[in-house]
Amino acid sequence: MISIEKIKQLSKELKQEVIEIRRHLHTHPELSFHEFATSAYIAGQLANWNIEHQTGIAGTGIVALIKGKNPEKKVVALRADMDALPITEKNEVDYKSKQEGVMHACGHDVHSSSLLGTAKILSALKDEFEGTIKLIFQPGEEKLPGGASIMIREGVLENPKPDVILAQHVFTQLPVGKTGFFAGKYMASSDELYITVKGKGGHAAVPAGIINPLYTAARLLVELEKFSVKLAAAKIPTVLAFGKITGAGATNVIPDQVTIEGTFRTMDEDWRKDAHGHLRRLLDEVAASFKGEITLEIRIGYPCLQNNHVVTELSVNAAKEYLGPDNVVELGIWMASEDFAYFSQQLPACFYRIGTGNPEKNIVSPVHTATFSIDEDALEVSTGLMAYMALKLLSS
Repeated sequence: MISIEKIKQLSKELKQEVIEIRRHLHTHPELSFHEFATSAYIAGQLANWNIEHQTGIAGTGIVALIKGKNPEKKVVALRADMDALPITEKNEVDYKSKQEGVMHACGHDVHSSSLLGTAKILSALKDEFEGTIKLIFQPGEEKLPGGASIMIREGVLENPKPDVILAQHVFTQLPVGKTGFFAGKYMASSDELYITVKGKGGHAAVPAGIINPLYTAARLLVELEKFSVKLAAAKIPTVLAFGKITGAGATNVIPDQVTIEGTFRTMDEDWRKDAHGHLRRLLDEVAASFKGEITLEIRIGYPCLQNNHVVTELSVNAAKEYLGPDNVVELGIWMASEDFAYFSQQLPACFYRIGTGNPEKNIVSPVHTATFSIDEDALEVSTGLMAYMALKLLSS
């Protein structure tokens, strides 16, 4: 087995280069399924390092291979996502986003730059290990149907087929130098809810014949809130929330319809299907007490993310060896969703968190905020840790 000291030395030597890669990606963010410049930049780095790769998977996705001795012995896949979010950055840094209204607010610039650093480490060591490392740079994690599902459909898990797969995610609530794991069902499924309440609009001063959909929508939201309280009391972690309501009327104009948008999340696929039925019946009951019409569209999103117990245990042990036992923590479930869940349905998987926060530097903002940032010292940790975990899985 390659020594921890050797990997740590390589990650230390690469630190500044990985930081510069991350800053380039951060400065030039691109939205889901439009990561054209990002993909070209990553492919260029791989080409400069003579790492075999293929582009154009799921549009902008990239797959690379690092073959050690006896490459068919075992294959470990490592995945990073590339897309940014429609958020205007508020950080005042030299590498601030140059794309108005677009920002790497979920750390995918960190994930991609870190995986590039890991790739360079493993490429330098390829004569010292057996098996193959498969690198997956994935588009569109932030937007349905999710780039992972498209890449899988286009054969990313074939030729060669991985035995296991790993991915990491930034976590500012965890200090730099630490990492976190959870075995089993770790992240929730996620469905988008689109409700339309139809009535009959008109002039507010002439109420005869008007069916005001705003009143129906208000009653419906009250009933949905009661329903969400019941769901929260269930044994299975579940979230039902609504964040947008639109009734395009005016002070004296009653609209014809109101739309409501929300999310449904849970940690159990069977209960997910049952809850969809309960939700439809609730809307039917409310609609029956009014003259208006209520329709519901459920856009099925990502499934639950399942961390394989064996792979997670092996990864935890490797992390303890690399960082020390005190720097490896057990996480709780996370009700956010991730399209890495599709990979976890196909292969034994481990999705873990890498500490990127530093309260002393005021780096505490969570993901999906305009002030999200990381302590870039995390990039030295993340590159070496993933390289070591991958090698340990190859040899297990």
